Amino acid sequence: MIKIGMTLGDRYEILEKIGTGGMSDVYKAKDGKLNRFVAVKVLKQEFAENANFVSKFKTEAQAAAGMMHPNIVNVYDVGEEGGTHYIVMELVEGITLKKYIEKKARLSIKETISIAIQVSMGIEAAHNNHIIHRDIKPQNIMISKEGKVKVTDFGIAKAVSSNTITSNVMGSVHYTSPEQARGGFSDEKSDIYSLGITMFEMLTGRVPFNGETTVAIAIKHIQEPMPSPREYVAEIPISVEQIVFKCTQKSPDRRYQSMSELITDLKKSLMKPDEDFVKIVDPDDDAATKMVSETEMREIKSKTERIAVDDIRMRTPEKSTDAPVRKKNPKQKTSKSAKQVAAKNAKAAAQKNASKAQRSSQNKRRPDSIRPQDKRRKQPKVQDPEEQDEFMEKLTTVLAVIAALVIGILVIFFVGRHFGLFEFGTDSDVTDEIENLPVVTDTPAVETKDDDDAGKLEVPNVINMSYAQAVATLNNKGFKTIEKVQVSSSTVEKGNVAEQTPAAGSKADKQDTIVLAVSTGAEVIQVKVPSVIGMSEMDATAVLIEHGLQVGAVTEATDPDTNLIDKVCYQSYAADVTVESGTKVDLRISTGTGEKVYFYVGNIESPGSEDSEYAPGSEATVILSTLEGIELKRETVTSFPVSMNITGITGSGDGVITIIYNVTIPGTTSTDADGNIVTSEASTEERTVRRSVKFQEE
Repeated sequence: MIKIGMTLGDRYEILEKIGTGGMSDVYKAKDGKLNRFVAVKVLKQEFAENANFVSKFKTEAQAAAGMMHPNIVNVYDVGEEGGTHYIVMELVEGITLKKYIEKKARLSIKETISIAIQVSMGIEAAHNNHIIHRDIKPQNIMISKEGKVKVTDFGIAKAVSSNTITSNVMGSVHYTSPEQARGGFSDEKSDIYSLGITMFEMLTGRVPFNGETTVAIAIKHIQEPMPSPREYVAEIPISVEQIVFKCTQKSPDRRYQSMSELITDLKKSLMKPDEDFVKIVDPDDDAATKMVSETEMREIKSKTERIAVDDIRMRTPEKSTDAPVRKKNPKQKTSKSAKQVAAKNAKAAAQKNASKAQRSSQNKRRPDSIRPQDKRRKQPKVQDPEEQDEFMEKLTTVLAVIAALVIGILVIFFVGRHFGLFEFGTDSDVTDEIENLPVVTDTPAVETKDDDDAGKLEVPNVINMSYAQAVATLNNKGFKTIEKVQVSSSTVEKGNVAEQTPAAGSKADKQDTIVLAVSTGAEVIQVKVPSVIGMSEMDATAVLIEHGLQVGAVTEATDPDTNLIDKVCYQSYAADVTVESGTKVDLRISTGTGEKVYFYVGNIESPGSEDSEYAPGSEATVILSTLEGIELKRETVTSFPVSMNITGITGSGDGVITIIYNVTIPGTTSTDADGNIVTSEASTEERTVRRSVKFQEE
């Protein structure tokens, strides 16, 4: 039983209840060891009494604890005390996406895409760690006060350990995928479906399927077609509509196959929202076959009694199912039973009407209709399968005879020429052409050419080329209109082409625009440096790692504060400074006061050596401080060098020179996708340069 004020694990002081869910309650707590606020999710008692569920809860929570990503509510700890099972997580100050949608009725297009991209990036990180969420919905997406989007509640997620996964449907039924609703296989593409439903709700303010019971809603996910969000909000661009459709396909194979694919289309929709670029591919479209149902069979047989059952089962209609297929040998003649049926029916018809039988006989010898491929197409007559087979046999025989004659003529010609029977002159163009003729060894095929490709050029491959080289290559091929966009990439060097549209090898008109996505390098994740002053080296290391940072050099130093002995007295980046994820933070551990007095005499040069964009003569603030953060002198100057002479300095003997200045960023003019000129105003940017200095002992 959780009570306000109690402490879990001798570490987490419960402060207040901040939320409740289907299987847990959430409390705000204070981590007494690391001196920070956290969220503690406590498993409800009815679940805590189920040993299998508890085991699953622990396993999945520990798997989630291995993930660190800015778009995931990170898990810090998993524990149990007195039958109470809990997870310690990052505390996010904000509201759920569900409440945000309710507050705004519906979200704008750009806001929806931005949130979807951040959610996708968080889910992608989980999938890369072989963790499927299985309960993606607005209630499990947090929006912090700073506007950061984070996916939470990986409590029911499951670490993937094999190729087959079976799981109870535990997610909210309004967002559950068809395969989850059936209680069967679910994988990463189930999360993609749920995110598509979530996008639908962000765009329209409502869920696509509703009903009086959970069963009714689940059946709609399985059977009913997905409504278009444009039915409710007409201004939704086609690309966004198609992204939602692709995410929410009934068949997982027709959805996006990975979060990275979805992220690519979401980013493209920001640039070209009205372009119809989303492709929904049906893997069963090519060479698909279908077994005719018994109902269809009876209907067809009622129209003509002369069609053999085996022939019906070997049709190839336009649409496909998952039914098994019987293949027919093209050389195999109509079965004996089929011939007997046809003969019997022909005899009966002859007895009724001799003239009709005669016309049927003529039609058998000279077929003039084609058997329908689909029972729904209305045709004036259905041809006897035996007639069609005989016609095809005759056609094949004629073609084979023609091929044999051609081969025979060529053989006679070359043999006769060898013995001097045919002399046309050694320079005869006719002889050269005959010698170069291909030998026909089978039924000739008719080659067709797609008129759409006529006059089009093949797009060259410019992936991994520099942008300038890629443009030159495309220009040489005849493509003159090139559009440049930027994308982050961890595999393609900065400045090189990471993606191209149309793809290499495809056909395009020379007037078409070729879009080149140029790499800006690996995506840089920014994190805030926490304060670790006063912590032990072990605790400071843990906190830095939890924030996505690394521990750099750890050395000893003196410090005037006696409370910091054997604790961190210095960190190379001040608290709340924003740095790149993975940055190394140097630490100093205090060995005591070691009181010494130092002085500093020197000239401080301009920041131009570190920053080429610094404008000489610009106003700058120069600060001299000790390594421990005690400011010794501050000056605002417009020229360098700056002379300083400071005495009576105490501390470790190390100092820091900080120069703060502004850089002017010029305005830019560009053209957007619609041909509109976009102008950005000039702006200023504050920059900081830091230098380490050594003080001299007095």
